[in-house]
Amino acid sequence: MKDEAQVVLGIDLGTTATKVVAVDGAYRVVSTVERPVPLHIGRGGDAVHDPEAVLAGVVEAVRESAGICAGRGLTVAALSFSAALHTLLALDSSGEPLTPALSWADTRAADTARRLRAAGSADALHRATGTPVHSMSPLTKLARFTAHEPELVRRTATWCGLKDYVLACFTGRLVTDLSCASATGLLDMRTTRWHGPALDIAGVSAGRLPELVPPTAVFALLPEVAAALGLTAGLPVVAGAGDGPLASLAVGATSPATAALSLGTSGALRVVRDRPGVDERCRVFCYYLADGLWVLGGAVSNAGVVAQWAADSFGGVDLGDLLKEAAEVEPGAEGLIALPYLLGERAPWWEPDARGALIGLRRGHGRAHLTRAMIEGVGQQLALVRDSLLAAGAPITSVRATGGALRSDLWAQIVAAALDIPLEITDDTAGSGFGAALLARHALGALPSLTSPVPAARAHRTVTPDPAAARRLAETRALSEQLYQLLRGMPEPPR
Repeated sequence: MKDEAQVVLGIDLGTTATKVVAVDGAYRVVSTVERPVPLHIGRGGDAVHDPEAVLAGVVEAVRESAGICAGRGLTVAALSFSAALHTLLALDSSGEPLTPALSWADTRAADTARRLRAAGSADALHRATGTPVHSMSPLTKLARFTAHEPELVRRTATWCGLKDYVLACFTGRLVTDLSCASATGLLDMRTTRWHGPALDIAGVSAGRLPELVPPTAVFALLPEVAAALGLTAGLPVVAGAGDGPLASLAVGATSPATAALSLGTSGALRVVRDRPGVDERCRVFCYYLADGLWVLGGAVSNAGVVAQWAADSFGGVDLGDLLKEAAEVEPGAEGLIALPYLLGERAPWWEPDARGALIGLRRGHGRAHLTRAMIEGVGQQLALVRDSLLAAGAPITSVRATGGALRSDLWAQIVAAALDIPLEITDDTAGSGFGAALLARHALGALPSLTSPVPAARAHRTVTPDPAAARRLAETRALSEQLYQLLRGMPEPPR
């Protein structure tokens, strides 16, 4: 595994694309292959994938990646998986799908989540499992199936995640790795076993869930699958982990007090530590990485999407031009405060019905002020996540950042000011697929520790917070939180 001519293929099963990243023994990305993954959105809150179509795309992408490697004289030594968290599908007794794969974005269980919160059981579940009681979680999805589709529940032999299904097709073993399992809302994070009270609420027994395995578990590639992929039968296949934890690994944010920030359409701030647990107010999640390492953090639903929304709303103005205009506005947007909840919000509120707002609007405000205020609102939300991490006993002294939004100097400057910490921006185009490859090299003995730095994770630029901007945002942060609480009672629009 130390030979630079041997590569590991990290297979990232994302929400909108499957990405296969080939990483050599010097931790260099030698090729990246992508296949789009259609996410089918329905009017009732459906957001699902066709598992067989996803599998076909994985096979195509791996076969193409293997062919590229062979053409360069490189040998594929192992496969490893990363996956979007919170997916769920039903399988019959033959292992065939009975349902599409529900993604984290499927909101049909929102009413179930509300009932659990109203009943007062949500915080206890969150503290036990590390997973917020939210429509994204398999716990609430299962509880909804149990209540509304008893015939489907009766026919289901096993409930699993999308990665579990693909891994089973590759290896013949239906298992769930502890990382993905820790984001189901069904796993007791302190015992790393299925949590009885959560199973009762979900209406499912442990016997109808896959076997739990470590993310570093290694299986053998089936001969017929190997032939279809152009690979060797029996090739090691590492179970892998969730995309968020692996993204922290990919950017080298696995040492204490180093946070990983990802900022694209949405965003997340995460810290790795050696024990599970959440804050008292249940504002952060806690998911497993591997080797006794846990990832605490929070995802925000609104990041780059807010600037694109502004550009679209102002008559289709070019986003780059709009960001240049917003950069000319002083920090604080001349008193304009935005709650940027265009898509509801996850951390730290975990409220899919959260409503966005602009407060303090005056005649002198224009599109540049609104845009800056919306971006500052995202920065404030990330700072609230940081405060929640501090309350959970996870200090942050440095931030390793990646994501398309940070290509903009304005975005990078505002987020750095909101967090009041320099951003060490890494070129992580390979994402959690690179993290999956690192995990495989660790599982097979080539990478001694998951906290060992690798050359590919080095930052290429650092953005230092402007003191005046940091001070301005800090002064209005408590007001932003108060405004959110005041607006929670706004009536829903008619549907």
